[in-house]
Amino acid sequence: MGENGKEPLIEVRDVRVYFYLDEGVVHAVEGVSFDIERGKTLGVVGESGCGKSVTSQAIMQIVPPPGKIVSGDIFYHRYKQDGSAEQIEITALDPRGPEIRSIRGNEIAKIFQEPMTSLSPVHTIGNQIMEAIILHQEVDKIEAREKAIEMLGHVGLPQPAQRVDYYPHQLSGGMRQRAMIAMALSCNPSLLIADEPTTALDVTTEAQILELMKHLQQEFGMAIMFITHNLGVIAEMADDVVVMYLGKEVELASVDDTFYDPYHPYTRDLLRSIPRVGRKSLERLHTITGSVPDPYNIPKGCPYHPRCASFMPGKCDVDQDIPFFEVGPSHWARCWLYE
Repeated sequence: MGENGKEPLIEVRDVRVYFYLDEGVVHAVEGVSFDIERGKTLGVVGESGCGKSVTSQAIMQIVPPPGKIVSGDIFYHRYKQDGSAEQIEITALDPRGPEIRSIRGNEIAKIFQEPMTSLSPVHTIGNQIMEAIILHQEVDKIEAREKAIEMLGHVGLPQPAQRVDYYPHQLSGGMRQRAMIAMALSCNPSLLIADEPTTALDVTTEAQILELMKHLQQEFGMAIMFITHNLGVIAEMADDVVVMYLGKEVELASVDDTFYDPYHPYTRDLLRSIPRVGRKSLERLHTITGSVPDPYNIPKGCPYHPRCASFMPGKCDVDQDIPFFEVGPSHWARCWLYE
């Protein structure tokens, strides 16, 4: 974390995001804290509905209504042109104001899970990339088009000068995802948020997209927040990992510690449920008992306790905040086992 002498680009501190629905209040994110280091990749992993995507929406101030950031702070550390550092409190900015709009899509960009729903079907991919470039950079349409073609070539799209005039439906899934990455990187962001960017792709295309992102990260020096439920992708991409469950981060560690020395029972159960090379074919995969609780009725205490083999009655099910315990160097787990 930031206090270890590492240089944070983004600091998320005790952020809570609630959705006020007719059925009740959904605590989508419940007091999450972590850092994203400059130039590094933070993997955010967990089951569907654990708050991964909502956390990224909070960083960009695009939480959809009736959702609301109710408390906590998100700090963005940027370098100005004169080389001096500047700290911006994102949570204090108006979500529709000019300052966050100058950051969003420019300094902090996002690529989404399914490009077909994120790209406009009635505009060419070139026009959509040009729109982002013209909005954030002082260039005319001719320069913006040249930059769009250059970026499409950069992300490995064949014949970029022709395909810049294609509509999204004329491209394959992998090509659309490359076009999305080109749009996100067109303004050279400090942080790229990748929200399940390879889920809709076949394994060969997925491997190409992951390799492309690693190559572009080295070239541009950007940080990546990689959101996924695929632990194999996390092992391939991440430097540090946040494991989330029901709106809380339950473990925070380096990628090696997460895989080789996990502490939280949920992290251990997740890792045990992955198929492994060399495992006997007739051996059944480990499954996590039970199911994710109803978001309107989250259990008291540790939200994982109804499914946990290490459950301690009278401790884990008591309605109190479980602190983060430091279980090793730069390794934290939110579990009473390490009190």
